[in-house]
Amino acid sequence: MALFIGLMSGTSLDGVDGVVADWSSTQPRVLAHAHQPYAADWRAELLALNTAGPNELHRAALAASEVSRRYASVVKQLLHTTQLRPDAINAIGAHGQTVRHRPLEFDGVGYTAQLLNGALLAELTGVATVCDLRSRDLAAGGQGAPLVPAFHAGLFGRPGQHVAVLNIGGIANLTLLPADGTVSGFDCGPGNALMDGWCERHTGRPYDDDGQWAASGQVNTALLHEMLQEPFFEKAPPKSTGRDLLHLSWVENALQSTSGGAAVGPSPQDVQATLTELTARCAVTALRRHAPQTQTLLVCGGGAYNGHLMDRLGAQLPGVQVRSTASEGVPPDQVEALAFAWLARAFVHRQAGNLPAVTGAQGPRVLGAWYPA
Repeated sequence: MALFIGLMSGTSLDGVDGVVADWSSTQPRVLAHAHQPYAADWRAELLALNTAGPNELHRAALAASEVSRRYASVVKQLLHTTQLRPDAINAIGAHGQTVRHRPLEFDGVGYTAQLLNGALLAELTGVATVCDLRSRDLAAGGQGAPLVPAFHAGLFGRPGQHVAVLNIGGIANLTLLPADGTVSGFDCGPGNALMDGWCERHTGRPYDDDGQWAASGQVNTALLHEMLQEPFFEKAPPKSTGRDLLHLSWVENALQSTSGGAAVGPSPQDVQATLTELTARCAVTALRRHAPQTQTLLVCGGGAYNGHLMDRLGAQLPGVQVRSTASEGVPPDQVEALAFAWLARAFVHRQAGNLPAVTGAQGPRVLGAWYPA
């Protein structure tokens, strides 16, 4: 067997997902999946590290080690479930926890920061670790993201069919897989980050279960229009973004711009409905603009479990089959972890992990840094 572990913790800050995948044939077979959630205090610390703060270098270094310990705990769970020894695993592909993403800014290269101590993860697990998977693409003039379209193409591409994949994590990204076999992709707008943050602030719950709270509100058209003026949404690919741009202060600024001095603005549930509509509208607009021929939209990430959001996508895409990647045999919460197992496999085989047409890099590059077992 050709066994690889993929570990993913996204900008939604919900926790760590991990898979063990067997790549003995052309299509991977998931042997086990594990999820370990983040507690509220840990999410708050990671969220704080998304912006400048006191003693942040010290806190970020400690957080990187803590992320590694949590990743190692997921690896231990996966090995226990499968009854595999560490030496049976070829490598771990580990994403790390993104806290900053500013590609091409400031000096023409910019930076992307994923908190992880790869050496510690290799020590704790006894498994060779591939991490730092974005920086080589940046060094080659790219965005460093998204990295999943090449993987999506192999998993979900269908000859003669126009397929798109919408990954709704903290940020939403689209992969376009037209019938001619070409591949493109880009971040299209907010995913769960704004919805989750607003929900936690006003209800104390970390996310809007099935979108029920949003469904109880009404879309505020003025607020939606104001947020849709964000230049990033109209920017041509290659493009990627993160919490550096799309955060609750950004929402608050939009609320202030549309308040007109009124003492009372939209209700919290109306704002939640509007944020959900924003996520759907950005994805739909991007899909219509760049792949109007799409026949099937496969949705993965945590957003695929938001029934109200899925309904809004379907309502705005008549004639397009909108369904979860579960319909293709891959549960939505496993897709990104599986993608990072694929990236580890690509590194081991010295194969490029990026697509220059997606990220804007000068050419294909082997991605990652290697920490031996």
